[in-house]
Amino acid sequence: MRIGELAERTGTPRRLLRYYEEQGLITPGRCANGYRDYDERFVDRVVQIRGLLDAGLPTRIIRQILPCLDGTRSIHFPDATPEMIAALERERDRMDRRIRCLTRNRDAVTAYLDAVLSRGPGTGPRTASPASEERPGP
Repeated sequence: MRIGELAERTGTPRRLLRYYEEQGLITPGRCANGYRDYDERFVDRVVQIRGLLDAGLPTRIIRQILPCLDGTRSIHFPDATPEMIAALERERDRMDRRIRCLTRNRDAVTAYLDAVLSRGPGTGPRTASPASEERPGP
């Protein structure tokens, strides 16, 4: 597929896809006319890269962990410095905290929806009727 289709399918601007290529995160093939050619696996790869970037990881670290995204765990990582390992552990822990928070928020939204939907269709949120409102005294 060409860059425009990959951009559309992943919701990623073409400019960012070219940047990912410059950073060594993706390596498309080239057609005879020089156009970039992406195969299907790049859809998932770009989505994973976007997720890691959204989680706060810089591209230099993402490039180093890319083999793990493909499930290739037998690769030796000679450039894994103690500082990089510590940074990744901090990021992992931050992601764990974020996941727990998102899980709690999802559960709260689910509980609310269950409560609203269990009252039956069309009932909507309950509001006080005019008769039950307190009226000011004389």
